[in-house]
Amino acid sequence: MTVLRAEAVLFDKDGTLFDFNATWVSWVEVMLVRWSGGDTALAERLAGAMGFDRTARAFTAGSVVIAGTPEEVAREVAPVLGIAAVDLVDRLNAEAAAAPMAEAVPLRPFLAGLAAAGLRLGVATNDAEAPARAHLAGVGVEALFDFIAGSDSGYGGKPEPGMLLAFAQAVGITPGRIVMVGDSTHDLDAGRAAGMQTVGVLTGLAGAGVLAPLADTVLPDIGHLPDWLLAVG
Repeated sequence: MTVLRAEAVLFDKDGTLFDFNATWVSWVEVMLVRWSGGDTALAERLAGAMGFDRTARAFTAGSVVIAGTPEEVAREVAPVLGIAAVDLVDRLNAEAAAAPMAEAVPLRPFLAGLAAAGLRLGVATNDAEAPARAHLAGVGVEALFDFIAGSDSGYGGKPEPGMLLAFAQAVGITPGRIVMVGDSTHDLDAGRAAGMQTVGVLTGLAGAGVLAPLADTVLPDIGHLPDWLLAVG
C-alpha cells in the first residue's frame, strides 16, 4: 500500500517556492540604482550592507537578505542612508512586494497536485506577510494555501519555530506529520525545533553539504518533493 510520509507541507518562500538568484539579483540591482540616485559610491555602500557583490552579481554567503527579516535588513541598510531603521521597513516591504518572482517550478499545477493528494499547505517566510501574499497572488497560488505567515504576523521569525507551530495548530495536524521545506539553515533549524520532518532544496544559496545535517533529505528543487512524500507501507 502506498501512503504519504506527511499530512501537511509548510514551505519557505524565497529560495524554495521561488528561485532565489533568479528573483532577487535583478531586484537588488535595480533598487541599488534607484536608492543611490546614481551615486556609485553610495550604491557600493548599500550593496555592502546588503551583502551583495555587484561585480559578481551575487549575494555573499552571510547576506542579511538571504534569510533575514525586513527589520534585520533595515538595521543594516538604514545607517548607510542616514535614517532610522524603523523608517525604512515599510519602504523595503514595498520594494519587495513589487519584485518580479521566478517560480522554482510551475507552482500552480505543483501545489494543486499536492492539495489534490489531501495535503494541507502553508507558507512560513521571514519576509513580511503583505509582500509574501503579493508574490503568491501574483503567480495565482495564494488561494491554494491554508496558512500564510511572515515575520510580522505575530509568531516571530525563523529559526524560531513560532510560525511553524502556528501552522500545525491552524490545520490541526501534529508537527511530526508535517514537512518543513526550505533552502536555508534557518528553515531547517525551525523545522527541527518544531518537531517536524525537514526537507532542504537547492534553489537558494546554501549547498547540499550545509543543509544535509539538518534535513531528512535534500532535493534539487520542490518538484522532486511528491516522489519523496510517497512511502511504501
